[in-house]
Amino acid sequence: MRLGTALISTIAALVLGLLIASANSSYETQSGEVNRLTADIILLDRLLAEYGPDAHAVRDHLRPAVNSLVDRIWRENAASAAVQAPFEATAAAEAVFAEIVALPAQNETQRALKARGIDVSGDIARTRLLLFAQAGSSLPLPFLTVLVFWLAMIFASFSLFSRLNATLIVALFVFALSASGAIFLILELGQPFGGLMQISSEPLRHALAPL
Repeated sequence: MRLGTALISTIAALVLGLLIASANSSYETQSGEVNRLTADIILLDRLLAEYGPDAHAVRDHLRPAVNSLVDRIWRENAASAAVQAPFEATAAAEAVFAEIVALPAQNETQRALKARGIDVSGDIARTRLLLFAQAGSSLPLPFLTVLVFWLAMIFASFSLFSRLNATLIVALFVFALSASGAIFLILELGQPFGGLMQISSEPLRHALAPL
């Protein structure tokens, strides 16, 4: 029994470490993509500002489009069922891109700014699609189920080698709380757009100041 429990404990520790590393990697990846999306939107707005008065209407339409983008990203990633639906670009995003393409370039500077703006718009769309593709939980459910079963078996085996007393009960409670906290941390990291550790939408939502 002791050898079997030690073997399961070792395997459970390895799986727990792998799940935490996987969840943390997924969280950091999506957080980086949100930061990249914020930077690209700010860069696009700066390019349009340098373009001149002709781009004022585009910048004006860009602001509500960003708020719509934020709402949709956080809503899609909060529910794993959203991954099943095909991706569709919002009308606001398509309108902004069409307005950028239709900007009248009157000199070399404006042509360069327009081309750069189209490239940045493409980068924004690519990052947006990555966030859509990664929507939902990144944790493999079978791994998590087996891990919980192993931990339950380990704690059940503790009481086989000694009689229950107050000290043992308190110790088992602390150990169980620690293991539950690790699993809770894994679940929270696996849902970066919801829960207690969700990625904040405020930097992206307030990336562009009012005109």
